[in-house]
Amino acid sequence: MKLVKYTMGMSDVKLDFTKAEDVSSMLGLAKPIKWDVTITGRVSRDAVEELSRIRGEPDWMRRLRLRALEMFERQPWPNWLPLEGNINLESLILYAKPSVERARSWDELPRELREYYEALQIPEVESRLLAGVISQVDSGVVYENVRRSLEEAGVVAMSMDEAVKRYPDLVARYFGKVFPPEYKFASLNIALWSGGVFVYVPPNTRVKMPIELVVLISSANVGQFEHSLIVVGENSQVELIVACAAPVFSGLSLHDGVTEVYVHKGARVKLVDLKNWSKGVVYFGNNRAIAEANTNVEWLSGSLGGKVTMVYPMTVLKGEYAKTTVTSVALANGPTWKEEGAKVFHDAPHTSSKVVSKGVSLNGGTTVYRGLVYVRKGAKYAKSSVSCDSLVLDEKSRAYTIPHEQVFEDSATVTHEAYTGKISEDKLFYLRSRGLSEEEARSLIVLGYFHDVMVNLPMEYMSIFNKAIELELSKLHKIG
Repeated sequence: MKLVKYTMGMSDVKLDFTKAEDVSSMLGLAKPIKWDVTITGRVSRDAVEELSRIRGEPDWMRRLRLRALEMFERQPWPNWLPLEGNINLESLILYAKPSVERARSWDELPRELREYYEALQIPEVESRLLAGVISQVDSGVVYENVRRSLEEAGVVAMSMDEAVKRYPDLVARYFGKVFPPEYKFASLNIALWSGGVFVYVPPNTRVKMPIELVVLISSANVGQFEHSLIVVGENSQVELIVACAAPVFSGLSLHDGVTEVYVHKGARVKLVDLKNWSKGVVYFGNNRAIAEANTNVEWLSGSLGGKVTMVYPMTVLKGEYAKTTVTSVALANGPTWKEEGAKVFHDAPHTSSKVVSKGVSLNGGTTVYRGLVYVRKGAKYAKSSVSCDSLVLDEKSRAYTIPHEQVFEDSATVTHEAYTGKISEDKLFYLRSRGLSEEEARSLIVLGYFHDVMVNLPMEYMSIFNKAIELELSKLHKIG
């Protein structure tokens, strides 16, 4: 495979991305997946028009795509990405629809796909924990099953593809409004989007069980542009879990996703983003919520695997007494780059935010916290706290903290604290004295370090995430 050099903007750090010898994926080696339709080549008007035609979309969506394409063509490459000049979009399959009929039962799926989901324990978790599951492979939704009780309560939970056709007015009111095409990769997503989930919760409705979107990339050279939209009515509550994974393949694929969330007065929403990519995936997560008065938005992110990960969950606290929490953990094992940041805009009085970021880097991995807290003039008595902890396990690895605070209100309180350190020799000695090997002791300490995320997961997901971390730590040290 051709050697591709990615030059980072941090003090001469470079990652040489050669063929990935990935032994950590829970999904094992990639299995052949057949596609019905593919679109390849340059990101152009012809490609976007063809994509919209194939999908049978209303004309307003076609026009929205074309406007986003115009923005994409004019916008510069973001200077904060660690990839400048090295994502060759023309080498990617821009749209890859699997030749699989959409299923409502796992038994209806082809064996090779069913084995992926069973490895992730999705069927088992769905039966006991979830209100609905929508699953996407590459550019197409292959599984969709929602409990009847949601429909009876007036809740809409379905693939974004179907929602555009069945609820065009509702979708058009919010789509691309929470996260507009304001930078190159957001514009690219809106121009090429496919898949994702649409959730609408009517006012005064509490969804007691989580809804899950499962996103899989099946092979190398795939461009995946999932777009999800969640609208939570006044005094309502919902939880969305997004689980991303990929099997082992040789080469690179790109996931450029967008999640838009609009939270009306008095509502609560929890958004859990669990990423367990194989080493051939470059991932951009463009996630944003707008929160009206007296709302609560909670972001929870766990990131394993992948080649490059860039995620900055953002909440715009638009109404008084709105609050948000962003908690993220990232494990960078081997020549990987992990950015798990956060952005919070305090636009109203008495708003509050809390950001907790934890990163672990080893075997030459790099973790980065890059965040922004913005307090507008007039956002009286706003409060924000940011805490960033980094654990660096060897001399080859790196950790960076890049906070940015813009406070224009004298009555606001904004605090930031950061810590970077290594595993205590005393802790290692204590655990080894109890019969653990050094590798087992290090793994146990890292698992404890991720407690902030693990404790907020349902028990079933805690077990799955725990298994993925152990697999990452137990095997990748052999190729470090």
